[in-house]
Amino acid sequence: MISHSSFTVEPWSLRETGLDLDVIAQSESVFALSNGHVGWRGNLDEGEPHGLPGSYLNGVHELHPMPYAEAGYGFPESGQTVINVTDGKIIRLLVDDEPFDVRYGRLRSHERVLDLRSGLLQRTCEWTSPAGSTVRVRSTRLVSLTQRAIAAISYEVEALDTDIRLVVQSELVANEQLPQADGDPRVSAVLESPLQPEEHLAEGTRLRLVHCTALSGLRVAAAADHLVHGPPSTEASSESNDDTSRFTITSELAPGETLRLVKLVSYGWSGVRSLPAVRDQVEAALAGARVSGWQGLADEQREYLDAFWARADVEIDGDAQIQQAVRFALFHVLQAGARAEQRAIPSKGLTGSGYDGHSFWDTESFVLPLLTYTSPDSVAEVLRWRQATLPAARDRARTLGLRGATFPWRTIDGSECSGYWPAGTAAFHINADIADAVVRYVSLTGDEDFERETGVELLVETARLWRSTGHHDPDGHFHIDGVTGPDEYSAISDDNAYTNLMAQANLRAAVDAVERHVEQGAALGVDDEETAAWRDAAAAMTVPYDSALGVHEQSAGFTRHQVWDFAGTPPEHYPLMLHYPYFDLYRKQVIKQADLVLAMFFRGDVFDDEQKARNFAYYEQLTVRDSSLSACVQAVMAAEVGHLRLAYDYLGEAALMDLNDLENNTRDGLHIASLAGTWTALVAGFGGMRQRDGLLDFAPRLPEKLKRLAFTLQVLGRRLHVEITDSQTAYTLVEGEPLDIRHFGQPLTVSGKSPQTRPTPAVITRPAPEQPHGRVPRRR
Repeated sequence: MISHSSFTVEPWSLRETGLDLDVIAQSESVFALSNGHVGWRGNLDEGEPHGLPGSYLNGVHELHPMPYAEAGYGFPESGQTVINVTDGKIIRLLVDDEPFDVRYGRLRSHERVLDLRSGLLQRTCEWTSPAGSTVRVRSTRLVSLTQRAIAAISYEVEALDTDIRLVVQSELVANEQLPQADGDPRVSAVLESPLQPEEHLAEGTRLRLVHCTALSGLRVAAAADHLVHGPPSTEASSESNDDTSRFTITSELAPGETLRLVKLVSYGWSGVRSLPAVRDQVEAALAGARVSGWQGLADEQREYLDAFWARADVEIDGDAQIQQAVRFALFHVLQAGARAEQRAIPSKGLTGSGYDGHSFWDTESFVLPLLTYTSPDSVAEVLRWRQATLPAARDRARTLGLRGATFPWRTIDGSECSGYWPAGTAAFHINADIADAVVRYVSLTGDEDFERETGVELLVETARLWRSTGHHDPDGHFHIDGVTGPDEYSAISDDNAYTNLMAQANLRAAVDAVERHVEQGAALGVDDEETAAWRDAAAAMTVPYDSALGVHEQSAGFTRHQVWDFAGTPPEHYPLMLHYPYFDLYRKQVIKQADLVLAMFFRGDVFDDEQKARNFAYYEQLTVRDSSLSACVQAVMAAEVGHLRLAYDYLGEAALMDLNDLENNTRDGLHIASLAGTWTALVAGFGGMRQRDGLLDFAPRLPEKLKRLAFTLQVLGRRLHVEITDSQTAYTLVEGEPLDIRHFGQPLTVSGKSPQTRPTPAVITRPAPEQPHGRVPRRR
């Protein structure tokens, strides 16, 4: 998108200076607004033209049957798909009976700006109708980060050169017609008219619609109120039916006169509350928004974001594109989780319906690390949602003949809904990813209440899965066989290194947690025999190694597989999963996304420096990056082993995944994990940040083109600012008690307001690794 001629590169905003309908779906995703509870795609105010209409409530979905040519035991029977709920964005405009539609008349100018500091999406355009009347339209949109149920629009129409008669129709619309899916498995299922009407109202300036879903049993309500400022000729009326509630304004404007409409919209839903209760919920939220008014909502939004940027901003000198991209990423990741409040963070956030609105392991492994250091309260809420889904996870484990909990590969409500059984049944590593997120959150916040009330139960039930999934061989080694690791091109493998190492950490963390919280452990039925079994399994965990090649194996026997014919694979056949059978992929050395390399990042304590360098070089030549999750991880490890230029190129790929639509599916929503990976590539890659032995350890190194990198972290109630140049790094404690950290392994205590400065050692140079034919990252 930012490579498109209509987009500019600016440090604090995303600006589109013209309207190109060929990329309208992509622009709807990048201009989406959300707070983690309510999400509005960046559709035009008039509703049409559009690429994908989208108004979402986190958790609202409909069920659909999962058809199988051949059913199997344990296959999920029901799928879940996020639905487009009641659209409150629509404001239609007629100028002298001519509908304002950018496809007709003359669009003289059109500009949209997403301001990352104010959280407002602003639009200004001038349009001449086919009959020759010209108007200027200004609209500003927000989804409130402080009032969870509220979204709002300020809409102004100005007559420019002649007297005009206006009609403005502000609507709530349910069951909008959606474009058909194109067969890409990453696109959502299209459910026709998923909302069944229960109540509609139009009374004065107020509108309301209440619907329910047929199969998931969810009740959805939307309400709107309006404030109108216009000349004396302005009149208004309202009407409603099952799927539409409309407030209509008519007015006559002389040149220079303006009609202004403020539209306040509230949303609510529930799977258990009655119609009157949900109706009252949205009316109460609307009453609160009316007290704040438009300016109050905008001021609250700016105050909230000022606080966020003070604790989370990343500053870059030397690459304006990456500077814009990382702030864009931070803003959208914040939006995805800010007010999720015991709901999941979907892989697309609330920016589109891609992947059916499901949440994956991406959340815990890519999104929550960023939020733990910048917005930790939202992390606790996501993990409490995982705890709330434990009944379904325990049921799934019992179905599979296992103990503990088996968390779903993909889900909305906590139950497994993946029909791809090598992942839906065998990608157990999500258990360890959740445990890892728990440990990280507790260690970086010191939140003992959370650990006692939520963390212990999650750690215990995930640990139980590993002990029942794995086994000791006659020599005492512990194996976990028949699993799918992060690399989905290598399914149903024995001793996947990532899975085993993360399971090992999970088992050890569970032991530590129940020893700290004996009462909670006892309530869960944990005894000394069980913790001893966990210790034994962790101590004996198998990590496969090919001594002939001198590299760790991604899984047992992986390095003896035939290498994929990369030279014979045409560029248009990527991603491979859309052009080749999984059978062929599973039995070859070809990697969809970082797997063993991800293990080296998350469990770097297990590998020495030379092992990391050899492993990275070996797996680099096999990894095709058919997943948006890969580039950021490769950036981190490339930086650690000394390939700074390559790390910089991978940073660019992660950062521009959506802004340049690198995977040609930004139309379906943003890649929230890749956006979070932009921060990871900078902070963990070039900042060299790791958490080891309860301390933050930094090993910063900058690529040649970056002159300065600065970022701020929240750690144990402190605020630490890190500023890196090519020769030195300055650590400043902005807030809180003294903090012990390490710089290239050397202890350092940061206190007061004075920066502690340390030199940056020279990078060890190594031969540049190779990538698969045709898969070299784009040079920056």
